[in-house]
Amino acid sequence: MGGVAFTFPKPTALIQLFLEQLTEENDIVMDFFAGSGTTADAVFRQSSLDGKSRQFILVQLPEALDRENSAQGAAAELCDKLGVARNIAELSKERIRRAGKRIIEGETHPDWNRDVGFRVLKVDTSNMKDVYYRPDELKQSDLLDMVDNVKEDRTAEDLLFQVLVDWGVDLTLPIRRETVQGKTVFFVDDNALVACFDRGISENLVKELAGHEPLRVVFRDNGFVSDAVKINVTQIFRQLSPSTEVKAI
Repeated sequence: MGGVAFTFPKPTALIQLFLEQLTEENDIVMDFFAGSGTTADAVFRQSSLDGKSRQFILVQLPEALDRENSAQGAAAELCDKLGVARNIAELSKERIRRAGKRIIEGETHPDWNRDVGFRVLKVDTSNMKDVYYRPDELKQSDLLDMVDNVKEDRTAEDLLFQVLVDWGVDLTLPIRRETVQGKTVFFVDDNALVACFDRGISENLVKELAGHEPLRVVFRDNGFVSDAVKINVTQIFRQLSPSTEVKAI
């Protein structure tokens, strides 16, 4: 990859041979040491040849790269050129991007879905604040802090993926982001799940989302314009979309 050499890299052709002989349509290939991303490259290559759509899960710790180390210098320099952190995980992602681009630009099997996209998920602490206190330790200011139970540095995407995990929703499903009545709304696999974590959610917005008849809908617990709207959410969905599972975090 651009002159970057890894010590003892996985042979792409050998991994591809394993995939040809041992995997079928829609199989998931797992690699718990992604390294330079060879497994993903092999998945793309074999799928483009036989038309079988495979998925992969790669796991990689963000192991630091030392520019002064002769074995890691080129890799660290590439990270600098890309403007990313100097670690192996960043190299894995870049290899996957380049491999996918190369495959798509070439000739592929007509039955292959040509899907070379991927998502990057990182292990992190909970999005929610620790709200466990001893009664004798509580102060009035603590009660005010509990009004918002989401950590300040968390994004809407952080909350969305927490909900996907909690509900057991497939993390590879397509996600569409739209602006509805001035609020950011996520549609997962069209109507498998609808989520809005903005503040100031009105009853009109709730009714419009209910009109989509999603399987699940989730809001931020303190995101409603008033307590009355928050109380009415369940009733609104019961009337307009009775099969929807409603949740607030």
